[in-house]
Amino acid sequence: MGFFDLPILNALKTRMQFHSERQVVLAQNVANAETPGYGARDLKAPDFKRMLAAESSGVPGAPMAPVRTSANHMGGLSLSTDFKETKRDSFEVTPEGNGVVLEDEMMKIAQNQIDHQIATTVYARGISMVKRAVGRSG
Repeated sequence: MGFFDLPILNALKTRMQFHSERQVVLAQNVANAETPGYGARDLKAPDFKRMLAAESSGVPGAPMAPVRTSANHMGGLSLSTDFKETKRDSFEVTPEGNGVVLEDEMMKIAQNQIDHQIATTVYARGISMVKRAVGRSG
């Protein structure tokens, strides 16, 4: 396993990928806000409790067994990239049958951007810590 193949870094990469894909789905909702019969869609986030299982054993869905050198250490997460697109029910529907509420979509886009930026920042700091640990300044 390479220095940058740590399970937590792979989980953060998966999280960033999720937010990137979700941004596309939310942008499609905004683009189709005037399309008759179009219903708003969203991505269902994978269970973050399973985010690292595939990384720990190489077998998707296998349970992770982290090595705990202290009873105070936290358990790990599991990795899953099975993002599922779901159709959202909207209480506001236009006479043409469109269920996209632009204000809601813009709020979701803004929150998604914030969440992506947080994951990116944590990932960059993780890389920096690994570089420092192996003696490279970063």
